[in-house]
Amino acid sequence: MAISDAQLHRYARHIILDEIGEEGQEKLLASRVLVVGAGGLGSPLLLYLAAAGVGTIGVIDDDTVDLSNLQRQIVHGTSHVGAPKVLSAASAVAAVNPEIELVAIEERVTASNAARIIAGYDIVADGSDNFATRYLLNDACYFAHTPLVSGALLRFEGQLSTFKAYARGADEDDHPCYRCIFREPPPEGLVPRCDEAGIFGVVAGALGSMQAAEVLKELLGLGNSLSGRLLLYDALDPSLRPITIRPDPGCPLCGEAPSINDLSAHA
Repeated sequence: MAISDAQLHRYARHIILDEIGEEGQEKLLASRVLVVGAGGLGSPLLLYLAAAGVGTIGVIDDDTVDLSNLQRQIVHGTSHVGAPKVLSAASAVAAVNPEIELVAIEERVTASNAARIIAGYDIVADGSDNFATRYLLNDACYFAHTPLVSGALLRFEGQLSTFKAYARGADEDDHPCYRCIFREPPPEGLVPRCDEAGIFGVVAGALGSMQAAEVLKELLGLGNSLSGRLLLYDALDPSLRPITIRPDPGCPLCGEAPSINDLSAHA
């Protein structure tokens, strides 16, 4: 894919970086990223990935824009209240970069469609707000051998990591999956959702921007991957604290004797 003069101008600040250059920008233009959730994390993810020139961005969400979303979900505007989030997001992405192909998928990720949808993308960015989707994506991306960059938010805090346990043994790095840290979802009601506990809006922007950076790094092979580390962010401290995480030999998905061999448990 040859970069046009207009693209040389648009992505000039990327291209002058030795670590990216024209070759790296061409790689981004040919890349395909699936963003799950067009909410607090999905908003900066979508905008920064589009601005960076990721050629095809899929966004999946079955929700509509609510007035209460606008405090943190910056991809949506007041005029979009009541509209499907994926269509609202598509409008914002087009305004940032009309060259990007935005694939709007107005449905929920389920055990029956996850493998089919993920198969069309190079990497998945999880911006969902519930444990069921988080565990489903972890398992589906493991089986698909697709990197998963996953973020989560609550109140004034957030966490971020990259999961590619399927790559274990391919290099010198340890590659745990999400279940290596949190084997099973917490009991229903134990961890409140953002609509119950609240969320400091800018935390979504901070974590979503870092999540976009990790996606771009994975696509370009830049720097050190977050695989094997869980990054904890506290806006009140403020602090960023990385925690080393190792594969769990007893993990039911990627351990020595896995009991999860497909997505049937999520059905």
